[in-house]
Amino acid sequence: MNAMPRWLGAASLACALFAPAAHAGLFDDDEARKAILDLRQKLEESNEQHRTRQAELNSQMQEQIRQLQRSLLDLNGHIESLRADNARLRGQDEQRVREVAELQRLVKDLQHGVDERIRRFEPQKISLDGKEFLAEPDEKRQYEEAMAVLRTGEFAAAADALAAFQRRYPASGYNESVLFWLGNAQYGKRDYRDAIASFRSLLGAFPEGARAPEAMLSIANCQAELKDPRGARRTLGELIKNYPKSEAAQAGRERLASLK
Repeated sequence: MNAMPRWLGAASLACALFAPAAHAGLFDDDEARKAILDLRQKLEESNEQHRTRQAELNSQMQEQIRQLQRSLLDLNGHIESLRADNARLRGQDEQRVREVAELQRLVKDLQHGVDERIRRFEPQKISLDGKEFLAEPDEKRQYEEAMAVLRTGEFAAAADALAAFQRRYPASGYNESVLFWLGNAQYGKRDYRDAIASFRSLLGAFPEGARAPEAMLSIANCQAELKDPRGARRTLGELIKNYPKSEAAQAGRERLASLK
């Protein structure tokens, strides 16, 4: 009867001794499991973001490929149609043979020309009045269109086109030329005060520019037209002083001698 209580007491003592260690081990396992779950969740979120981005890129690439494939199919269909006609009219249709060759070249260019089509939207190097700069294709086109209008002698329309260009591209490399020809267009339609303002803007922005001497001579001409000989003489004096070796200065000397 006394052996049984001693056995139970020993068992109880063992449980008391090992219970904290077992509890600590279970606690450590929970911590590790939580850290693993957190890491797994972060990894899954990162994978999900990567999958989403990859899906977007794949979608974009697939759309580009589909567009290219449609273009190639259209061109190949046209080529096949021309080949069939050529077979029926062989010996009589040299023009169509040339068309087939040209279309084959276009197919090849299309297959290798995706980058080239992108480059057509890139800025182009422009050389004008002794300086080089980059211009966007639309910027170049709008400038050339305005200058074409000026060459027709439609000064009012040219002035509007050049002013519109300046508003749209205020930092353009064309602006020295734009201000110069805007002043000339305004002079041509007898808006002498507006012309003087344009030429002075050119001198303020590009005092060392290739057009600066001509702009100063043009100011003197506008002042003469406005019956301001004193102002014209003063401007011509500044022209000769600031740009003594220019052709405009030589013309200014001759003009100065004729002013009353």
